[in-house]
Amino acid sequence: MCRRIRYTMVEEVLDTAALIAWPMNRMRGCFAVPSQRVELQRIAPDREIVIDSVELQWREPSKNSVAQATEIARLSGDMAGLSETDLSIFALVIEIQAVLVSDDYRLQNLAEKSGLKWISVTTEGIRAMWDWQLICSGCKSIQPIPESTSSGKKDFGDCPDCGARLRIRKKR
Repeated sequence: MCRRIRYTMVEEVLDTAALIAWPMNRMRGCFAVPSQRVELQRIAPDREIVIDSVELQWREPSKNSVAQATEIARLSGDMAGLSETDLSIFALVIEIQAVLVSDDYRLQNLAEKSGLKWISVTTEGIRAMWDWQLICSGCKSIQPIPESTSSGKKDFGDCPDCGARLRIRKKR
């Protein structure tokens, strides 16, 4: 159930950690993106079956919101570590000006940078905002942040200069 704060309803967008860990009655009326169903089927199939009884609002963000989310993630350097589902969750938070409910530090970082509210599910959450850069593990060259999401959380590709693996690090 979305929380009532000082007589106004607060919309909440739940990431997959919240869908797995939160009590069912706490989720009623909250938002999630349809691609999270696939994650649930893979990670917690029993939970995915029960989630249908919760009256979640499954919603895709608009193309405009995805474009906004993409630009914010690209500028902060978080894009390299986001999945398509993560980006959709963040875009929906932007679109409906909701509170993000997530343990994902990248999503929390993006919400914080955007002036949007967030709460953690089971962790303490971020303590500071960071900007990220893509760096070669071989020649140490700094590469541009990709324009699209990552296929895997640790797969940032190879350096176009020397062929070594790229990694992400906090900007100094």
